[in-house]
Amino acid sequence: MTSEISIRFYEELNDFLPLDQYKRDISIELKQPRSVKDLIESVGVPHTEVDLIIVNGESVGFDYLVQDDEHISVYPVFEALDISPLKHCQPKPLRITSFVLDTHLGRLAAYLRMLGFDSLYRNNYRDSELADISAAEHRILLTCDRQLLMRKQITHGFFVRSRQPHEQVKEVLTRFDLGNNLHPFTRCLHCNGKIRTVDKMDVEDRLLPRTSAHYNEFYQCTACHKIYWKGSHYMKMKAMIEKMDES
Repeated sequence: MTSEISIRFYEELNDFLPLDQYKRDISIELKQPRSVKDLIESVGVPHTEVDLIIVNGESVGFDYLVQDDEHISVYPVFEALDISPLKHCQPKPLRITSFVLDTHLGRLAAYLRMLGFDSLYRNNYRDSELADISAAEHRILLTCDRQLLMRKQITHGFFVRSRQPHEQVKEVLTRFDLGNNLHPFTRCLHCNGKIRTVDKMDVEDRLLPRTSAHYNEFYQCTACHKIYWKGSHYMKMKAMIEKMDES
């Protein structure tokens, strides 16, 4: 015997829905008991995007078993509204913010490193590797693949909407409220290692003559030993960071 339940998604969760289901009640046949997490993801919304579920006026967790004729409201993470008395579906924020990014987000990884965030990236990660790294190392998984976020072991993740790297950075900073956690130019853009100040004499044999003649302050990655200095590329990145602070 089947029955119907009604479910509605709010705000940016509608990004995952077809237009005919956008911002409206969706009727779904319930053929057997199922968890509300399974129901939500069957519609196409990853569990990592959901922070609050209300069933007939009461907040529930992902393991709640949906019953006949229930009305379900599903909300994303709240940035400003205090919902502390209610049951959050998302775990508490990680004490240290670090990321692992899928193969389509190389430029975003570089920008996050530029801002000082520990960001793992390889252009050949398999989905299973990304999920395992996220779970084992407690890293936030950033991806353009909603199916990847539906893997059970992933507790911290975010579906990146924009395809423009500058906009992607803004999305991540806003979603995780990281505006006050920037430490620019402390991570290597190439390998994610930490940057330290280095004496010019220690790297002078690796510098081009013009670079050596015009610059005296140098920095080096402790992992891959790439050398940095405050040239024109640095000034462009600094200007980009200042624009982020303004927005």
